[in-house]
Amino acid sequence: MNVEIHIANSSYVGYAQEVCDLIFESAQARGTGIAKRKPEYIAQKINEGKAVIALDGDELVGFAYIETWSHHRFVANSGLIVHPDYRHHGLAMKIKRKVFELSRKLYPHAKIFSISTGLAVMKMNTALGFKPVTFSELTDDEEFWKGCQGCHNFDILERNNYKMCLCTGLLYDPQKKQIHEASTFAKKVVKPLIKKKAVNKLHKK
Repeated sequence: MNVEIHIANSSYVGYAQEVCDLIFESAQARGTGIAKRKPEYIAQKINEGKAVIALDGDELVGFAYIETWSHHRFVANSGLIVHPDYRHHGLAMKIKRKVFELSRKLYPHAKIFSISTGLAVMKMNTALGFKPVTFSELTDDEEFWKGCQGCHNFDILERNNYKMCLCTGLLYDPQKKQIHEASTFAKKVVKPLIKKKAVNKLHKK
């Protein structure tokens, strides 16, 4: 296995249809809810440099992309997929970390969120510092929730007024992360030890 993970650019746009097919086939096989995407949409993400693609030579083996919502205040890492023949080798985590780092670079002040029914995805997010949250803490951008219409669980989300579904919401808040790190650092600071000089007492004979 000689897989390389690239930040997407226009030279990879020819993989757009194959990415969509892989996402759909994976959802069908696992029976999990996943929003469908059109090749034109994936091609747009690739052209904008808002995706990462994993290739073994010229063969597509993995993919993930970035979406922005609420005037770039929220970012979602979406469409994470690994070809069945390349699973169980840690590739998903490498792709996840790459797209997460790209998100932090492009939108350093944005909150990064994810909704998923997959335990593996939730574990990866947790390892990167995501915390479970209610849907009310995620973007209220209607366009984001419209993207769930291709999911076979959409009726559940709709019945609950977009406040609850089978997916779990996870959020990475860079501001809270910085506060936590600063607090942790402060606790580790050790006060300098001041040595008192011994006083020599003179005894008169």
